[in-house]
Amino acid sequence: MPTKDEIFEKIQAALVDALGVDDDEVTPEATLVGDLGAESIDFLDIVFRLEKSFEIKIPRGELFPEDILTDGQYVKDGKVTELGLEKLRERMPFANLEDFSENPAVQDFGNLLTVSDMCRFIESKVEATG
Repeated sequence: MPTKDEIFEKIQAALVDALGVDDDEVTPEATLVGDLGAESIDFLDIVFRLEKSFEIKIPRGELFPEDILTDGQYVKDGKVTELGLEKLRERMPFANLEDFSENPAVQDFGNLLTVSDMCRFIESKVEATG
């Protein structure tokens, strides 16, 4: 089982390769979209690299639940509804949705996910140690 530091290092390497950013830009607080410049197409590459690096399978939509953000049942007038927020919390227990829930504009969702969130997601998949 990898340690939390090893998980961070592998995620950092995956993001550096996928996004063409420098190591020092990939901090735990960095957001994938806002700080690191990830675009929707990059998320497929990131998931692929994480699967390879950690020898796990990440089902589509598990790390980045874009299906919720495009479903009229969960989005009204460009904002995620209370039901949508509930669904996001259910699907993304690794992410801190508190700030986002105060103004849940779909276009701001990409600024939500941080490197720390990704680390927590992977830790839950591989049962990290210390």
